[in-house]
Amino acid sequence: MNYLPLLGLRAPNYDKLPSVPVPDAHSSACWTGWDAIAGELRRTIAAHPEKCVIAIECYPGVDDDEVRQSLANSFESACVIDSKPAFKTEKEVDALVAPFLGGDDPVFGYLNQTLTMADFLDAGKAEAVRQGISCETGLVLVVGPGAILLAPDADILIYADMPRWEGQLRQRRGEADNLGTRNRGLKASLQYKRSFFIDWRVADRLKQETMEKWDCLLDTTENSAPKLISGAAHLAGLSAAANRPFRVVPFFDPGPWGGQWMREVCTLPDGPPNYAWCFDCVPEENSLLLAFAGGTTVEIPSINVVFNQPRALLGEPVYGRFGPEFPIRFDFLDTMGGGNLSFQVHPLTEFAREQFGIPYTQDESYYMLDAEPGAIVYLGCKDGTDPDAMLSDLRVAQKGGKPFDADKFAASFPAKKHDHFLIPAGTLHCSGANSMVLEISATPYIFTFKLWDWARLGLDGKPRPVNIERGAKVIQWNRDETYASAHLVNHIEPLASGPGWREERTGLHPAEFIETRRHWFTGKVEHHTGGSERGGVNVLNLVEGDEAIVESPTGAFEPFTVHYAETFIVPAAVGTYTIRPSIPGKECATMKAFVRHQA
Repeated sequence: MNYLPLLGLRAPNYDKLPSVPVPDAHSSACWTGWDAIAGELRRTIAAHPEKCVIAIECYPGVDDDEVRQSLANSFESACVIDSKPAFKTEKEVDALVAPFLGGDDPVFGYLNQTLTMADFLDAGKAEAVRQGISCETGLVLVVGPGAILLAPDADILIYADMPRWEGQLRQRRGEADNLGTRNRGLKASLQYKRSFFIDWRVADRLKQETMEKWDCLLDTTENSAPKLISGAAHLAGLSAAANRPFRVVPFFDPGPWGGQWMREVCTLPDGPPNYAWCFDCVPEENSLLLAFAGGTTVEIPSINVVFNQPRALLGEPVYGRFGPEFPIRFDFLDTMGGGNLSFQVHPLTEFAREQFGIPYTQDESYYMLDAEPGAIVYLGCKDGTDPDAMLSDLRVAQKGGKPFDADKFAASFPAKKHDHFLIPAGTLHCSGANSMVLEISATPYIFTFKLWDWARLGLDGKPRPVNIERGAKVIQWNRDETYASAHLVNHIEPLASGPGWREERTGLHPAEFIETRRHWFTGKVEHHTGGSERGGVNVLNLVEGDEAIVESPTGAFEPFTVHYAETFIVPAAVGTYTIRPSIPGKECATMKAFVRHQA
């Protein structure tokens, strides 16, 4: 089906590779390819003629074997040290992480808040490596996770970084191990679980502690195409992003229920059978592209901005409440020409905290970017639903018995373009087929309890994990059809208007910490983050119109162009900004989300 004319779009213009320009003073501090990287390192090494120790810390997922071998080939006389032999044995590491893995649970564990990289090292082995480094002369290269701890006084500190999403792709391809193990080939979902609850937390703590000390950042996201930038250029790029509107790099993934809308509107390749998800603003996993002179871009994790510029990006109130985390998530769920999402529920905050170590839960909402006639959203249970009867039917269906009849127990509502459905934690929900959902939610997205998946298999040919027993503990049975109609479906409140614009509050629910506002406009409309001291980050999506221009009234940043369906971040430090259609008089609309101030 051709969706573009129905959307009133002239042509696909969704930018899949947005970037942030590095300030001119640092725009040439980039070297591409191992030969160029070695040449730049030689210039630095020359300042240490008798002995030079280079520590190359590697984020989980980085192919440290390739890094080590490539540099060894460039510096044949160097003493090259692999960090991995300084780790505890795999048996010891498995015992170390076991308390956070939830036993045999295929999905859920407990978020590690205590382990550090030092806990993975064997004290005796690590000290032997340090003593060995002290006895060497000439060039010493220490490469791998924990390299910073093995060579704390290194003359040159390089951080080999990688976005989490690329790490997940490598796990799927059997090309990556978890921290302290050699487990490539393990089921990718189990590697991901270990990464989510343990590895990324450990590596991120070390990253935050050392980022200001990095002499260089090494981008190995693209195989055999490394790029090195100076630490100063990296920090300058992060500062630039935190003081202007920007977009992270979206990534798309197929799924058992996926559709075809994104393939056309976002001009995606024909390879996968469908595209189910697009993570358009999940800084924990998305990339950020830094643009250097000559058109070169360097891919880094967008979470680096959160870690290094939390006050400018998030604002003091949001940072004080959540720490260096980005609490708002925008993503797409495409079922146009696909199937229903899983019938599911999200845990209450207290349940998430007690069971998983997560301080808040996945409150969310479905904003309908598009929907075909007959589309529906399941939301809440039907009035008078017998909880025991519903749970019994779910259990029977899960064991291969009679398929679960969602229409018997779940309330459903017609869904059309620009409808907004609010989904506070504990509410039964599911978007039906032939919908294009902009999901606006809190960030801890792994915490979904699937109750029924329509008797289908995942893309791996195996049943997807279902969590009826956990779900049963958090379902809010009072959120029935009557409640949803009154409080969760198109709960839209006009707020203000002016020449060529009007503003509406569309949610979220009072139990949720995210506020959403929709602006319709044919002319310029003013927004304000509240500033970095008292305000908070804004996240927006252009939900109507081909193109809009975001500008600073004071010229604090260059005009920023956004296209239909693109999500963009406006840091708290920006303060006042305006948005206008690129074609005067052409109606556009944005959805904006921000963290509500606590009373």
